[in-house]
Amino acid sequence: MVGTVAVIAVLLIAVLLVTLFLSRSIQIIPQATQVVVERFGRYSRTLQPGLRLLVPVADTVRNSVDMREQVAPFPPQEVITSDNLLVYIDWVVYYQVTDPVRVTYEIQNYVQAIEYLVSTTLRNIVGGMELERTLTSRDDVNNELRDTLDSATGRWGIQVKRVELRTIQPNRDITEAMEKQVRAERERRATVLQAEGVKQAEILRAEGDRQSMILKAEGEAKAAELRAGGEAQAIRKVFGAIHEGDADSKLLSYQYLQMLPKLADGSSNKMWIVPSELGKAVEGIGGAFANMARPNNVPPPPDFGGGEEVREPVRPGAGPRPSAAPAAGPNPSPLNPRNPLSGPRRLSPADVLFTPEDDDE
Repeated sequence: MVGTVAVIAVLLIAVLLVTLFLSRSIQIIPQATQVVVERFGRYSRTLQPGLRLLVPVADTVRNSVDMREQVAPFPPQEVITSDNLLVYIDWVVYYQVTDPVRVTYEIQNYVQAIEYLVSTTLRNIVGGMELERTLTSRDDVNNELRDTLDSATGRWGIQVKRVELRTIQPNRDITEAMEKQVRAERERRATVLQAEGVKQAEILRAEGDRQSMILKAEGEAKAAELRAGGEAQAIRKVFGAIHEGDADSKLLSYQYLQMLPKLADGSSNKMWIVPSELGKAVEGIGGAFANMARPNNVPPPPDFGGGEEVREPVRPGAGPRPSAAPAAGPNPSPLNPRNPLSGPRRLSPADVLFTPEDDDE
């Protein structure tokens, strides 16, 4: 009974030892990971991904290194610019391990080393730049940081891919001053743009007025030219019609009498200058109407315009009457009904009566 228990205990111990041996000697390494192995405390080899065997007790795993690109964010740091302004800058570093042996044996904590290195380098770079240049030159700062870190971390088996400045935040007073400056600049630009708009509008309005006045003057000149041409053509037609119709003075006098009411029409006071021949023309028209109204069997009154002197009997006690002036010949007026030799004659331009438009002028 005692022997059976002892055998079972031995078997259990043997199974535990075999299990421990196998667990220490067999390693399954995942992809993108490398394992640094030491034998009796010294570097032995680097195990690649896959199933690997170790010598129990002799071989030990020193470090398991992730070979993928990694991102390390860092808290904001206080940096003073060249114009003595305090800003807070936080950044992100993208790096990748290229040599797991160097990462294991060359540096104790490479993440902390990268943080301190970026902090000191950033203070040197930003300390030589003004605030405005710092805010607008992030790419330059990133490139300079990346070059500095890459040269310093290369011997650690780390390659710095890039460095990105996430935030550059000045203190509150500087931020308020910058906001006021930006606001003033925007107001200045708005004022300038508004003034330019008003100026352009005035220029366009003046140009439009000038073009409008030019076109209006050209239209008035053209209208006056056409009006003058029409009036000239109308006058030529009137003169042509008068000469073609061979109008006598009686017809023209009658037309003039018909135009008198139109000439007198209007609210303004007007003074009319009647030609001296108008009385004779009216007298001639009256004589013509009288002859038309007299019967055919009644002879016309004797015409004494031939030149014979008619004397009236002298009253007793009266002095001698002055003799009438001898007739100088036939009456030159064609409208004198007492002149038997009067007849129609051709008119000259001076005999044409004026129109209402001529009178207004």
